Amino acid sequence: MSEDDTTDECNTHSTSDTHGDTSTTIDPATRVELGVNLLGCIEDEKLSLSDAVDRIETVTTDPLLTREILDTAVMHDVIEREDGQLRIQHDATAIQFDAGILKRDGNYECRRCGSDLSTGHFLQLPAGELGPFGPSCVRIVLGQES
Repeated sequence: MSEDDTTDECNTHSTSDTHGDTSTTIDPATRVELGVNLLGCIEDEKLSLSDAVDRIETVTTDPLLTREILDTAVMHDVIEREDGQLRIQHDATAIQFDAGILKRDGNYECRRCGSDLSTGHFLQLPAGELGPFGPSCVRIVLGQES
């Protein structure tokens, strides 16, 4: 297993708690929920399986959990799979960059690219919080930037 955080549906609430990376404290069921939530928040209409796995790797690098996230997302109508592509089923859950992302100053490492960060960007999702990310990586994860 790997990484951290919780996502279920895209939530735009902000919190003021000051915890950092919680990857060692998240159980597999919560990781699945986070991964499903993250997929539902991606702004792209279609995504290759490879790009989806790249995004899921911010939650877990365990291949069994990755498969479970994809299967669960299909079962809950978050995504449809067709010909190696995923179609995101949007239901008004997209995260607004300013409202659904909490920024915290500190010493962090980006969950996506591994860069050192002085400000971490954390996605606020229904299943929990996912991050930290740098400003470009958080946009890439959400499908707001290539």
